[in-house]
Amino acid sequence: MEEENPEDRIVFLIKKAKLSTMKGDVAEADLFLHQALHLAQEAHNTQAISYIYIQMANLSYIRGNLQNAEKLFKAAMTSLVGSGSQLDDNALVEMSLKLASIYATQKQHELATQGYRWCIDTLEEKLHKQASEPLPAEVVVDTQLLLGLCLDSFARYLIDKQQLKLAQSMYERALAISQAVQGERHPQTVLLMNDLAAVLDMTGQQELAFQCVSTALQLARETEHPHEHILLNNLAGILLHRGDYTGAKRVYGQALRQAEEKQDKEAIQHIHEGLAELGARTQSV
Repeated sequence: MEEENPEDRIVFLIKKAKLSTMKGDVAEADLFLHQALHLAQEAHNTQAISYIYIQMANLSYIRGNLQNAEKLFKAAMTSLVGSGSQLDDNALVEMSLKLASIYATQKQHELATQGYRWCIDTLEEKLHKQASEPLPAEVVVDTQLLLGLCLDSFARYLIDKQQLKLAQSMYERALAISQAVQGERHPQTVLLMNDLAAVLDMTGQQELAFQCVSTALQLARETEHPHEHILLNNLAGILLHRGDYTGAKRVYGQALRQAEEKQDKEAIQHIHEGLAELGARTQSV
């Protein structure tokens, strides 16, 4: 019987790891990836080593093992750069974004901010250089979408840090990219519009927030968006802050019915919190 080629074995183990991940058995997936990494290192297959490190890092990230994920992302990035990847390679930027989110979770705020800004600046420079050094069309689209993701992630972090005006700016830029690349009716565009409305509400710009969420909600209904109840909850909160308590109560009711139908426990909790705030305000009137 012919001995199995090491590269074929590596591919087989990576496929087994993917299947295990899809089944939700991340421990088994991790085992297969370690076996594949051992073979790749023996074969000095740098491309496979980089790919396996990325998959292992993503698994640790999913499992919430952030310290291990950080080490593995750094190992993967070192491997990619060592094998000739440019620093503005989208795969490297995507890993840098995950590192920034790890630092944010660990409250290493200086590293988190530096990480987010590096990702955004690097991608913007890459797109700017594209005028003189044209990239393939699919790379341009991927780069634009990754930039939008970075802006979105940084905006969420800034909200947590109460830097609301800067968060608004990031959401506006992310929304503009999504509208241009994916279109007005794309599910991600609708969610970004809703997120922008939320931060406008937080900064006291209720009229703009109302216009923004109303547009998002109309698009969500036209496209049967799966998260319409989340937009309704946001609209109800904006109506509440505008002093339209009757409207807020009605929309909270719509949001709650949809959230219960979808069994979205987190949304149900947020809606009940909104109803509690509404109750407190109406009692004090």
